[in-house]
Amino acid sequence: MLNSKLHAAAVAPVRQQQRGIVLLLAIIVLVAMSLATIGLMRSVLTSNRVAGNLAFQQSATQSSDMGVERAVAWLEQKSREQTIDPAKPTAPPTPANKLFGNITAGGAEPYSYRASRADPDPVTQQTWEAFWNATLVANNLVNTLPVDAAGNTVSFVIHRLCAFAGDPLASNCESSATLSSSTQTSSKSSGIKLLVPSQTYYRITVRVQGPRNAVSFVQAVVAI
Repeated sequence: MLNSKLHAAAVAPVRQQQRGIVLLLAIIVLVAMSLATIGLMRSVLTSNRVAGNLAFQQSATQSSDMGVERAVAWLEQKSREQTIDPAKPTAPPTPANKLFGNITAGGAEPYSYRASRADPDPVTQQTWEAFWNATLVANNLVNTLPVDAAGNTVSFVIHRLCAFAGDPLASNCESSATLSSSTQTSSKSSGIKLLVPSQTYYRITVRVQGPRNAVSFVQAVVAI
């Protein structure tokens, strides 16, 4: 009987010590699992934020098509405009290309336009964002469309790719060249074929401001 009591007294501290180790291990595992859960949640939130930002950026880029299409339609309209001489009302109308000179929005003109090229300063490595705000907005050259369904604000600027305003033939413009039809002469030769400029290039720069400060720049060059 005495041996049994001594054996129980010897085993009891060991059991208490074992119970304390199990509790400590359980706390350590619980803390580790909590930290892992917090890290996983932060990773998921970061991934969702990145995916959302990419979606807004893509939406802003797609909305730029609206600005390009609106600018192209306006350029085609201006290049086809004609005028009738009041002194000769029966005479056929003559072309009155309004794209030879600068146009400022206001009155009957919905959009601003520049007949000469302008670019960010390459010496100071000026960005398009800085050039847009410091030069284009300040000179009332930016044409802004109403906010679309996705919450994007589309703005565009039109520059003719010429050194200065005026007739493209004398304004040092970037233009395409096509082979004109041959000129028939009385001789047996097939005539002389000349390269003449047929289309002038225009650059359309579109800036889209979207949700979460998403900003996208898209440029398109068209020949008209």
